Amino acid sequence: MTSPLLTEFAGGLGFELDPFQRTACRALEQGSGVLVCAPTGAGKTVVGEFAVHLALQQGRKCFYTTPIKALSNQKFHDLVQRYGPDKVGLLTGDNSINGDAPIVVMTTEVLRNMLYAGSSTLEGLSYVVMDEVHYLADRFRGAVWEEVIIHLPESVTLVSLSATVSNAEEFADWLVTVRGKTEVVVSEHRPVPLWQHMLVGKRMFDLFHDADAARTHEVHPELLRHTREAGRRIEMGSMKRGAGRRRQPGPPRPDIVERLDSEGLLPAILFIFSRAACDAAVQQCLQAGLRLTSPDDRVEIRQIVERRLGNIPSEDLHALGYWDWLDGLERGLAAHHAGMLPAFKEVVEELFVRGLVKAVFATETLALGINMPARCVVLEKLVKFNGEAHVDLTPGEYTQLTGRAGRRGIDIEGHAVVVWSPEVDPRHVAGLASTRTYPLRSSFRPSYNMAVNLVGSVGAAASRELLESSFAQFQADRSVVGLARQVQRNNETLSIYDTELACDHGDFAEYFAIRVKIG
Repeated sequence: MTSPLLTEFAGGLGFELDPFQRTACRALEQGSGVLVCAPTGAGKTVVGEFAVHLALQQGRKCFYTTPIKALSNQKFHDLVQRYGPDKVGLLTGDNSINGDAPIVVMTTEVLRNMLYAGSSTLEGLSYVVMDEVHYLADRFRGAVWEEVIIHLPESVTLVSLSATVSNAEEFADWLVTVRGKTEVVVSEHRPVPLWQHMLVGKRMFDLFHDADAARTHEVHPELLRHTREAGRRIEMGSMKRGAGRRRQPGPPRPDIVERLDSEGLLPAILFIFSRAACDAAVQQCLQAGLRLTSPDDRVEIRQIVERRLGNIPSEDLHALGYWDWLDGLERGLAAHHAGMLPAFKEVVEELFVRGLVKAVFATETLALGINMPARCVVLEKLVKFNGEAHVDLTPGEYTQLTGRAGRRGIDIEGHAVVVWSPEVDPRHVAGLASTRTYPLRSSFRPSYNMAVNLVGSVGAAASRELLESSFAQFQADRSVVGLARQVQRNNETLSIYDTELACDHGDFAEYFAIRVKIG
């Protein structure tokens, strides 16, 4: 039976709640914390928004945390639109707006700092939503998520929103240990089906022949044959050119965009793991004379840009490369990365959501929950720089990136395209695409800064206790328990063998030991 509060909340959404959303919202209303694991685009954030609704109805506070400023800004604007500017605040490294509001959107680090400082803003806090909580696996920033989860007051109900992970029950068990009652709600259903493709030269191939092939990682035979032939042609060309000549690159970026346009796959996000390469890709498309917009589109684009940036002096705009940027926008092309001016990024986001910008060249930060879904996602490479070395994409990262494809309520299907090169094996792509879930592993490593903060705020004894409460320690303890059980089972098996080796003629093991000694 649906409660009046949930009915009221759902009535303002404009669509029917999915079963997993309804289950999680009911658990939340009954006072339980929740861990919601679902694919990108499935609607996890609805559960977080219900926590906001509950806080307002109870006259309490809710903090909504996100991994990055761009996502915080977007969620802030969404909540302001629904509840009004008086009830919603924003706290990030760049902005501080209405921080005493009952609903405050913030980056996770801001909340961590509040907890260490014992901020008065925490008074009256009833709910904390941790969006993209699987970010705790991040090797550089993941520990922050665990610090927040461990240090939040017991009276706070935690709403954890995660991508689909294979060890959701283990993570939920840890949450129960440190936070109390927590219900885990898992959905592996994607509202918009996702089709996987590879672009080989100018031809696009399905990665799998059918759904059964996707489950068994079986690559489409025609794709395998074509990539083998393409590889041989490149190898022959290299031999003719000589050993010192560069290998043939993938198709030019303007050709990729034109191909997507001809296939009806725009709007698209093309992920390139380099800020400079994103900017260069837009310039390449401009130099190729690419135009994806109509005259009416261009008028609307210019109006939106002037409305959003009209207060910036013209000399500043000139220094920021405004005219080249605007030229790209009016052609339906843009870059999106952390090195851009925030105001420029926000304009790109708005134009893309409105369908006016058709192709965005972006770094992976765009995959972190920002509401910019596309019909198609393109991966130019399957290798990225992680801050220390170039590494292959993990199945989780691949799923997060391609999960942007398919707009619920707009598209009947989404499309993921990997650009083939001689270094890309279709069977490797099939493995990435077929791995729907992956384990969540803690990256928690106590730092000197963390230790000083802890000792200063709660003392040495409590600090040790808190550190021993981490998900990393929880997983390590479970691993030790598992190994101990295996040793016990092995010892029990050996004792059974000892019994079976003994008979009325003597002990076989003892006899064998004597033979070995004699020999």
